[in-house]
Amino acid sequence: MMVDDQDIAVIGLACRFPGAPDAARFWDNLVAGVESITFFTDDDLRESGVGRDTWSRHDYVRAAPVIDDHDRFDAAFFGYSPREAALLDPQQRVFLECSWSALEDSGYEPGAYQGAVGVFAGAAMNTYLLSTAAQRAMRDNYLFGLVANDKDFLTSRVSYKLNLTGPSMTVQTACSTSLVAVHLACQSLLNGECDMALCGGVAVKVPHKEGYVHEPDGVLSPDGHCRAFDARAAGTLFGSGVGVVVLKPLAQAVSDGDHVRAVIKGSAVNNDGAGKVDYAAPSVTGQAEVVSEALANAGVDPETVSYLEAHGTGTALGDPVEIAALTQAFNRSTRRNGFCAIGSVKTNIGHLDAAAGVAGLIKTVLALQHRKIPPSLHFESPNPEIDFGRTPFVVNTRLTDWHGPLPLRAGVSSLGIGGTNAHVVLEEAPSTMASGPSRPLQLLLLSARTTSALETTTRNLSDRLGHAPPASLADVAYTLQLGRRGFRHRRAVVCRNAADAAEVLGTLPPKRVRSGEATTRSVVFMFPGGGSRNIPALTELYAVEPVFRDEMDRGLAELQELSKTNFRRLLLDHEDGERDQFSRPSVQLPAVLLVEQALAALWMSWGVRPSAMVGHSLGEITAACISGVMSRTDALSIAVVRGRLLEAVGPGAMLSVNLPEKQLVPLLDAELDLASVNAPDTCVVSGEVTAIDRLGARLVSDGAEVLRLPLSAAAHSSLLDPVLRSFEKHVAGLTLTPPSVPFLSNVTGTWITAAEATSPAYWSQQLRSTVRLSDAIGVLLEHPGRLFLEVGPGRALSTLVRFHFRHEHRHPTLTSYPLSAHTGPSLASLLDTLGQLWLAGVNIDWTEFWAQERRHRVPLPTYPFQRQRHWLDGNGAPSVGSARLLGHRLWEIMRNGKAKVSSKVRRARHRIPAHRSSARHASTVRGRDPQPSETEHQVTEIWREVLGTLDISRHDDFFELGGNSMMVTQVIRRINHRFGIELSLLTLVESPTVAGLAECIDELRAGQPG
Repeated sequence: MMVDDQDIAVIGLACRFPGAPDAARFWDNLVAGVESITFFTDDDLRESGVGRDTWSRHDYVRAAPVIDDHDRFDAAFFGYSPREAALLDPQQRVFLECSWSALEDSGYEPGAYQGAVGVFAGAAMNTYLLSTAAQRAMRDNYLFGLVANDKDFLTSRVSYKLNLTGPSMTVQTACSTSLVAVHLACQSLLNGECDMALCGGVAVKVPHKEGYVHEPDGVLSPDGHCRAFDARAAGTLFGSGVGVVVLKPLAQAVSDGDHVRAVIKGSAVNNDGAGKVDYAAPSVTGQAEVVSEALANAGVDPETVSYLEAHGTGTALGDPVEIAALTQAFNRSTRRNGFCAIGSVKTNIGHLDAAAGVAGLIKTVLALQHRKIPPSLHFESPNPEIDFGRTPFVVNTRLTDWHGPLPLRAGVSSLGIGGTNAHVVLEEAPSTMASGPSRPLQLLLLSARTTSALETTTRNLSDRLGHAPPASLADVAYTLQLGRRGFRHRRAVVCRNAADAAEVLGTLPPKRVRSGEATTRSVVFMFPGGGSRNIPALTELYAVEPVFRDEMDRGLAELQELSKTNFRRLLLDHEDGERDQFSRPSVQLPAVLLVEQALAALWMSWGVRPSAMVGHSLGEITAACISGVMSRTDALSIAVVRGRLLEAVGPGAMLSVNLPEKQLVPLLDAELDLASVNAPDTCVVSGEVTAIDRLGARLVSDGAEVLRLPLSAAAHSSLLDPVLRSFEKHVAGLTLTPPSVPFLSNVTGTWITAAEATSPAYWSQQLRSTVRLSDAIGVLLEHPGRLFLEVGPGRALSTLVRFHFRHEHRHPTLTSYPLSAHTGPSLASLLDTLGQLWLAGVNIDWTEFWAQERRHRVPLPTYPFQRQRHWLDGNGAPSVGSARLLGHRLWEIMRNGKAKVSSKVRRARHRIPAHRSSARHASTVRGRDPQPSETEHQVTEIWREVLGTLDISRHDDFFELGGNSMMVTQVIRRINHRFGIELSLLTLVESPTVAGLAECIDELRAGQPG
């Protein structure tokens, strides 16, 4: 595939247009020829504040293109308090949400892309400021109101909230704003200023449900319909909408496996200058020049352009001028007529002001994707000033399959009052290499900030996979894992195909679906020892996981040099002749250690790295190997020698007994030893076979539970005494270094020291002495944030950890691998555990998880914002209902880890005075949180006024409630006025709780004279 280095790919988009909350609905409306204009009732107009004397006029048109939820916003999602959200221009709110959705649509997690992402966009005139009490709020705090309402802050707000570091430019060229933004974004990408770009525009009219007065021969339609190019065309009508597209250089997009929706071949921007009747009039020359320049920049012959999305305002003057200009530009290269379809999205959704250009662009991108041209509405006969028969253009009045010169190409025009013209040349996306093969099972991950949003996310993905599934479920899993932020509320499911996924996500069977809440977790690797009854079923993992396969191959090659046993046949081929050998220590121990090493390597390649480790008997050798105490080859040699020596001392046996150590030890005779203390009520006895049999029979008769271990040896018993010197000699010939990852000693039951880890005598003692696993687990359980992962076949150690749980302190315990093929598919088990690790909050390196595959990002349902109404009433106060609801959700939001950067900086630089923080802690521990003082009541009231949040406790953090630096000024000013004191701004930064701030106030007042 040939790629021009000037080509720019459209890899994502999002929109909220009249009648369409998203791009899918927008396309459906276009295809169906839907006109999304709302005609208002008397009640609608009355609620919007339109007087009867206005709406009853004969020239008043009760129509406008409107969007749903223009007054609603997911403030908590973006870290805004209700007060700040209510003051914020609705245009900036909806543009912020749309920007997030566009990045998700492109398959990238906002803020996580490694390159620089630029933002280029513009907004219409802020009528919210003119129509609500935002004016009064701005007068009260000019800077705060300015930042919340001025157009200048539109794009930098997105850059800040989404953590985007490329150029952030607010563009304003009237009606052509958003297409000019696209042009500037392309230039920035081509100049290397950014690696990806968000661009678009927004317009939200306030009052929203309001018509207009028609003036004869004016720009506005007399009846609420836009009839582009038609003889009855008499104007357009302005409305609300927002659109954002995501751009990236095509070559990079193809390399990155992005979903390319269309390609921008070239673009141009110019201005009419003074060569026209007046400032607001259009110019044939200017428009013709910008189209010609765009075609030249694209290197495209006009005859290959088979569709043109015109500005198409439906005015008697504007339409003929635009067609004349387009004809002039095309005629410079061709005299063919009637080969290019033309249309205008304004006939569907009206004129969206600063968002008009991006609306036309999104329509055309979708048309290229579907290879269909939607109808341009209300065209019956041409404007008498337009002779289409002598132009290259034909108005497209019905849904048409798009046939034309290949590749399909289109142009998009947008013209601004004042003469700034923009034109973009588009081409259909090139064919790309299909995704490669993948695992037979896929792990799908979903998350959200709230439980309700998670349920909506689940339903949306189920619907998509059920009705319009992407070609590859692996691509779906890939996009979800790398292209979505992991929020607190999470869900994971392992599925075989799209139909299976749609069914499971739609019905949520408990045995198939994992759900949980993420917290901060450190992982403990647990390595089991010998004693397994079965040979692990490794064939599936060996076939599909290259890291596991490579580790196994290297280990098997090393074992071939160390042992005569054919471990490859034993572990991978499962031949019956080899299977019977597994109970022999010389076979079982090396095999178990090799599997543990390979599994640990696989987990660590996926970013699951241990903060601590513990192993049982042989498993401590694995822990030492992973920690760097010894090499893999040396660890395998220890396992081989250990197994041979166990066999050399003659037959022995081991018995698991469900009794505490203190009760069991008195029952042991001289031929028996306490091999291990695995849990408070579980021990293992080791010794000669006949002695073990006698003990077992006695214990059973006494009602105790016993289990004979399937290992024909007496590990950790006096039978090993004759071979300990030989074992120590072998270890002495190896290179031992201090551990890099802490692990616990079987001998002491606590953290191993560097001296112990590097001592051959210690490892000889470890073979002989009692395994103090129960003590080691107790040490690990002292840390409440630990998660235990068993890295080996089976679930023996996971079960032992659960025996230690107290009711109030449970730690997640997970297993890596079923004990045998009879337990379940190994890949399903592994992916299920991986999903549970992610659910618990463990950071997974998904890039490495997919490192061996060729995958594509695919468009999937984006985040379902949980919007609430945020609006300033006549008194300048935010909506009470939204403030109350948000207050109830604050603790959930705070726990979700959405603390602002400013809060983190504040904590690092300005600590709360020790006497105040310790006093709070003491009262909390004693459970006697004192009643709020009068000062605290007054501080709380001031916070409510500034934040717009009703539910505030005395220990809530001001900054975690949505406060910011500008709000600090308001709070301190009001406090100083109310209490007659002079607190500095730093006081609230250092004491950000109601209780802490009130204590500062009382201390200052107490020190004042008189």
